[in-house]
Formats: sequence, C-alpha cells, structure tokens
Amino acid sequence: MTSPDTAAESAAPGGYEGATASRPLEIAFAAVALAITAGYLFLATQIPLRREAAPGQIDARFWPLVIGVTGVVIAIALLAVAITRPAPTREDLERIQPGGVLRVVATIAIAGAFIALWSLGSVILFGYRIEVFPIACALLMAALMLLYGHRRWLSLVIYSAAVTAFVYVVFGMLLRIPL
Repeated sequence: MTSPDTAAESAAPGGYEGATASRPLEIAFAAVALAITAGYLFLATQIPLRREAAPGQIDARFWPLVIGVTGVVIAIALLAVAITRPAPTREDLERIQPGGVLRVVATIAIAGAFIALWSLGSVILFGYRIEVFPIACALLMAALMLLYGHRRWLSLVIYSAAVTAFVYVVFGMLLRIPL
C-alpha cells in the first residue's frame, strides 16, 4: 500500500508536480480577457479629440482602437479554443507559491492607488500648481519594484525616475497627450 506522498513522487520525477489542467479556468480566463478588451475598445471610442484629423491622417483614437480591436480578436480566438479543445496540460507551470496571491492583490491595490492619484490631475500646493502624474508614476514604479523584491535604493530611485521621465517626455511633451 502506498501513501499519497509516495504515489505523487512516483508519478512525477524529482518530486515536481505541475498545475492540473482546467478547462473551466481556460474558459473563464478567455471570457474575462474578452470582457476587459471589449471595455477597453469601448473606452477607446470615447477618447475626446481636440481637433478632428484630416482624411487619411490618424488621430488620438487610432492606436487605442487598433490595440482594442486586436485584443478583442485575440480574446475571441482564446475563447473559441478554450471551448472547442480540451484543456492543455500545465505541467510546465508551478503551483501557486506562498505569498503569490498576496502579491497579486497588492499589485492591484497599488495600481488602483496610482489611478486614484492620477485622476487628481494637478494640485495647488503653497501657491504652485503641481502635476500629480510624475509623482504618482515614480511612486508606482518604486512600490512595484519593492513588492517584487528589489532592494537596492539607488537603482530603485534611478529606474523609477528614468521611467517616469521617459513616459512624461514622450507622451506629455512630444505627443502632447494630457497626463
């Protein structure tokens, strides 16, 4: 008679057992991806334009619409594959690690805090108008890097500042997209 532990060890060499295949999980993932990308596509159609583009030119809605349509098409393909085919084996995936769910929840909370800060737009402090986006972006990068294990403060500061500067210069200054 074998115990469950020895049966699992004999089934997987080296004691490794991957995640189990799950058709409902595949269908749920594809359905959530379709809902999110459809919502994104709807929001992309609502982007306000300062001025209409001339015929044959692209405007501020073009790339968000391309991304949204591509996402919806891919999500529909994922859903069709998840419904019509058996669930793929997931032996190459590790099981959920301790603390993994907490990191996902913390990432969602940090992203939510970033969106809440960003929605302020700008604040007036001591008589000066201060843009919130660069501060919120740097805090987002630093918080995510700390959450996922980065501990060197110098590279944390440099990387957060560099990413924030890049995003602000490209989107805020060059493309003149209001951040």
